[in-house]
Amino acid sequence: MSLEWNFQRTLAKVNYRIHTDAIKEQLIPIQLTNAQTGKVYASEADLLNMALFGMTAAQWRQANPDQKGNIRDVATLEQLVVLSNLESINSVLIHQGISGCERLIQLNGIAINQMQSLVNIFETKNFIFS
Repeated sequence: MSLEWNFQRTLAKVNYRIHTDAIKEQLIPIQLTNAQTGKVYASEADLLNMALFGMTAAQWRQANPDQKGNIRDVATLEQLVVLSNLESINSVLIHQGISGCERLIQLNGIAINQMQSLVNIFETKNFIFS
């Protein structure tokens, strides 16, 4: 794996913290058990997975039983850039009180637009940290 990929994976993990803080502050009532809380976090992670990859983590594992790790571990550099952006945007949308269904629609549209832009940039300009 390249240095650029590792950097983007790290950035996505940092933005994931911003994302999980928004979930904790806005979506998780204090009376939930740890198991219930975990399901809320997993559901929000899958919302991002659906917006970007078109499948949940469980669906990816079922379709890729021989792969180690998770869907994000095999993401392209472009996908990691978009994922990082989606985590940040979703945290804003959560704070705005937008429903999960509406967030998924918005995030999917953003993911499509950003992927198209990034693929064009990376293909035409050889843009990786030059």
